[in-house]
Amino acid sequence: MFYRHVDLLNESGAHAAVVHCKSGYRAGWFENDTRVIAGPDLVATRRDILVVREFFGAAIPTYPSDGPRVVLFDQGPYYTFDGMSLDDARRLTPDRLAAILTVSDDAMEVLEYAFPGIPVAAARSVIDPALFFPGDRAPGLQIAYATNRREQECRQLLSLLALRGYANWSFVPIRGMSESEVARTLRESAIFLSFNDRDGFGLPPAEAMASGCFVIGYHGQGAREFFDPSYCQPIDNGDLLGFARAVESAMTSYEQDPAPVRRRGLTAATTIHARYTSSGLRCDLIGFYETLGAGPSKT
Repeated sequence: MFYRHVDLLNESGAHAAVVHCKSGYRAGWFENDTRVIAGPDLVATRRDILVVREFFGAAIPTYPSDGPRVVLFDQGPYYTFDGMSLDDARRLTPDRLAAILTVSDDAMEVLEYAFPGIPVAAARSVIDPALFFPGDRAPGLQIAYATNRREQECRQLLSLLALRGYANWSFVPIRGMSESEVARTLRESAIFLSFNDRDGFGLPPAEAMASGCFVIGYHGQGAREFFDPSYCQPIDNGDLLGFARAVESAMTSYEQDPAPVRRRGLTAATTIHARYTSSGLRCDLIGFYETLGAGPSKT
């Protein structure tokens, strides 16, 4: 997300870079030619804005008062206090923190509640339509799921389904894959199981929807804004039995006639592609930084 923000800001005429601790480091699990700079090489002035991720929020009060203005980019508001103590949070006053940027309507509400004196804005996530898109035909009997949330609950659900049969279905965990491999797996899957849990946005189900999957599971708060029951199957938080029954029903329906389940997946793809766009994010970012007097026209 940091890399995408920097790319869009530079394309819009601003001057931005991702700062890494190590010289020569660049994220390699997705393709990019984003401008990066090593921390020791960074020279920041009062004219600049330093954007800090939430896990480094505790350090903000220690930054020089005559240095750059600081923005907290909090993608995981439900984990904010994992990275800072209550005392640290109390020191995030308007004179130390210019604004907070986050990634969803729900996340914005949480952070406005936590920090009422500091401006908070949301910049949408982007789902790349050139990477995450439905295949030309209905997938086979395959279900995909991410493994980085609710591992125990995931095991319980898969065990319940295994006891019920459906040996002709393949369950594919998404782990250790490149971004392109994730996209291919999702295109090949009829159903995606969402185990979102206290997420700022909830990228896995959004990518699955964009790929044409019928998504069943938890919105994890952040994904509420796109978990529409007209094209997916939201499950009440912790309702493992309801989750299992919904998956079994979808599998049975898909085996009998893939078309209705496929139509809902395609509707989800159209919705996600229309909402979570690079052009939309660019507008969000320009609007946000212009409120700080640092839009592309000002730098």
